Parts: sequence; structure tokens; C-alpha cells
Amino acid sequence: MISTAPTPDPSLEQVIIVDRHNREKGTASRRRMRSQRLIHRATYIMVFNPFGEILVQKRTTSKDIYPGMLEIAAGGVVSAGESYESSALRELEEETGITGVAIEEHFDFYFEDETNRLWGRLFSCTHDGELKFQEEEVEWGRFFPILKLEEEIKRGDFTPDSLYLLEECKKKGLFFSHE
Repeated sequence: MISTAPTPDPSLEQVIIVDRHNREKGTASRRRMRSQRLIHRATYIMVFNPFGEILVQKRTTSKDIYPGMLEIAAGGVVSAGESYESSALRELEEETGITGVAIEEHFDFYFEDETNRLWGRLFSCTHDGELKFQEEEVEWGRFFPILKLEEEIKRGDFTPDSLYLLEECKKKGLFFSHE
């Protein structure tokens, strides 16, 4: 049986709004958060396979920010009432179909560009199984050897927050220290 129930409008989702010190100020709709460039929380989960390769995903062109661009982490906006960890696990399952894996927390960071302001938290996990990408959010995804990632970044159109996160990981000696 085909479901005819309307798909919830993601722009109406309530998200946590924070200040420049990552203190909660309240909630707002995703639409308001984007239109007013409010500071919010987001999760980033770098997915590695057992060979140490990193999952790179291509965002769909329907995404509300950075449509059609490449990214080095699954993740998304932290919804009202969610912790960073519960958001990370939810986003990981929604975008990639990955469940039942341990995620490791690494660090928090502030990111800002002309369209986006957020407090992010980086997690990582290792996955050795099938991936099932959410067709509304991910056009495709595939694993790249870490040493080839710089090459891919030069060829591809990566999200600004992915590039920032990559530089922060290098500074901290995480994942990319051998480059």
C-alpha cells in the first residue's frame, strides 16, 4: 500500500538556538533560523570504513543550505529537545542507514560564513556494512582514501563547513595527521 500522508515540512522543524557562547536561548523554526541567520547547533559525524577511508557525500540540490555540494560528514541541525549525541545518532541513521555503531565525540567548534552560523560537535564512527542513503538529502556517497581527499577537494565543490572541519582536524592531529 502506498502512503499518501503528507511529508512534514522540514522548514517548520523546531531547532535549538544558541548564543556565541553556545548557551541555549530558545527554539525557532528551521525556516526562521535560516532566514535570520540565527546561531544554532549542528552535528557532524565522519564515517570511516575499516580501511581508514572516509565517507564523502553529495548533498541533493533540494537542501536548504549548500545544495549539491560535497561534504565529509553526515549530520545536521540539532532539533529542539535533542542532545548533540541523540541528534548525531538520528542524523547518521537518516542519511546513511547506519545504526548500532558506537560514535566517538571529538570536539566542539564555532563556524560562521555569509549564510550559516553554528556551534558544531564532531563525532566519528567506523562502519563495515551496507549504506542506505536518504534520497531527499544525499545524492550519492562513497569512501575515499584519506590521502586522496585533498585531490578530491581540489576537484570538487565541498561545503565551507566541511573545509573548515578538515582544517580543524588537521590542527588537532585527528584523522589527517599523516598528510
